[in-house]
Amino acid sequence: MAQRGIREYDAKRMISRFLPEYLPEFSYKGNVILVGPETDLEKMAEKNLWLKSEKLVVKPDQLFGKRGKHRLVLLDATWDQAKNYIKENMGVEMVVGGVAGRLSYFLVEPFVPHMNEFYVAINSDNGGENIFFSMEGGVCVEENWDKVLQVHVDILEGIEKADLKSKMPAALGDKLSGIEKFIKALYRFYTEFGFSYLEINPFTFHDGTIVPLDLVAKLDDAEEYWQRKHWEGLVFPEPFGRSLTKEELFIRDLDSKTGASLKLTILNPKGRVWTMVAGGGASVIYADTICDIGFAKEMSNYGEYSGDPSTQDTYFYTKIILDLMTREKDPKGKVLMIGGAIANFTDVASTFKGVVMALEEYQEKLHDAGVRIYVRRGGPNYEVGLKLMRDLGERLGIQIDVHGPETHMTRIVPLALKEGAF
Repeated sequence: MAQRGIREYDAKRMISRFLPEYLPEFSYKGNVILVGPETDLEKMAEKNLWLKSEKLVVKPDQLFGKRGKHRLVLLDATWDQAKNYIKENMGVEMVVGGVAGRLSYFLVEPFVPHMNEFYVAINSDNGGENIFFSMEGGVCVEENWDKVLQVHVDILEGIEKADLKSKMPAALGDKLSGIEKFIKALYRFYTEFGFSYLEINPFTFHDGTIVPLDLVAKLDDAEEYWQRKHWEGLVFPEPFGRSLTKEELFIRDLDSKTGASLKLTILNPKGRVWTMVAGGGASVIYADTICDIGFAKEMSNYGEYSGDPSTQDTYFYTKIILDLMTREKDPKGKVLMIGGAIANFTDVASTFKGVVMALEEYQEKLHDAGVRIYVRRGGPNYEVGLKLMRDLGERLGIQIDVHGPETHMTRIVPLALKEGAF
C-alpha cells in the first residue's frame, strides 16, 4: 500500500457528493473551486455565481499543512480581494517544513462564520481503523492532544459495534448525537472509498449542518482499480516543492494513452542502482529490499511497468531508464535490476522484446557506464523472454544474469549489490 495525498479540493467534492449516501441529512454543498496558473478567473466566476455573492476563503492547496500559521489563508474576502490575493501569491516561493516550492494552486470556498471548532481524523493500521475526536479543533489541536478521544474499530467488527456515544464528551450537549452520526458516516465513507488517512480540522455547524472547514486526505493507491468510478477525474498531485522532470512527464503521458500501468519517479539521477520492476506491489518489495541491505542512498528511481504493456510501450519505458542511467559514469559501475513476481497475464516474451530493442540501441553507452544487468521474471512465455535476455547478453558482451521463477523474487537484489561486489 502506498498512501497518496490528494487536494483538499478533491476531498471536499467527494465528501459533498458521496457522504449523504451514509448520512442523508448531511447537506454540505461542496462549493469549492481550484485555481491554477492557467485558470481564467473571470470565466470561473461566470460558472460559479456564488463567488461574487458570498464572502470567501482562499488558501494554497498543495499538500502542505499549517497554512494558517504561515499566514497563507485569506478570510472573509470579497471576490475582488480573492483575485488580488491569488495574483499576488501565484508563483511566490515559500519554504514550508524545510521544503522550498512555489505556490501554484489555490482553493477558494465560502467563508463560514463560526464559534465552535471540532476535530475528527481516521487512520488505518493492521487491525482496522482509529478514530480521533476533539471538541477543541483548530490550529492548537496538537498542543492539546491529551484531550483527543481515540477509538479503535476492529476490522472484523466494523463501526456498528464501536461504542462512540458513551466515550464522547457529555459537554457536546445537543450536538452529541449529530456528531456521532457524522463520524459513523465518515467512517463508512473512508473505508468504502479507499482512504488511508482523513483529517477534518476543524469542522463546525452552520445552518443546521456540519461543514468541513479544513481537510487533509490520503488514498491507498492499491485501491485504484476498484475505485475507478469514485475516483473518476481525480489527479494525484506532486508533493509541494517537487516538479516532474521531462522524463517523468513523458512516462505519465505514455501511461495515459495505454491500458497498462507505466509509472516512474526519479529519486537520485546520479545513483548507481536502477530498477525496472513489473507490478506495483513488486516495486515496493524491491525498493524495501534495496533499502534493507543498505543501498537507499544509491537507489535512483521508483516505478513499475505492468498490466501487459505492449512491446513498443516497454521499449519506450526501458529507453528512458537507460538514457537516465548512462548520462553519467561512476567508477564503481551501475546496476539495472529487471524484476517482478510471476505474472498472471502479462506476456513476458512480448515485453522483453521491447527491453531487448532498447538495450541493443544503448549497447555502447551501457559498456561505457559499466552497467551490469540482473533479471528475474516468471509468467506467460517467460522461458522465451528469459532466453531473449540470455542471448542478448552474449551478443552485446554485457553481463546479464538471468533467473526464472525458481529464484526468489528479490534474490537478484543481494546478488547485484553484495555478491556482485558492487
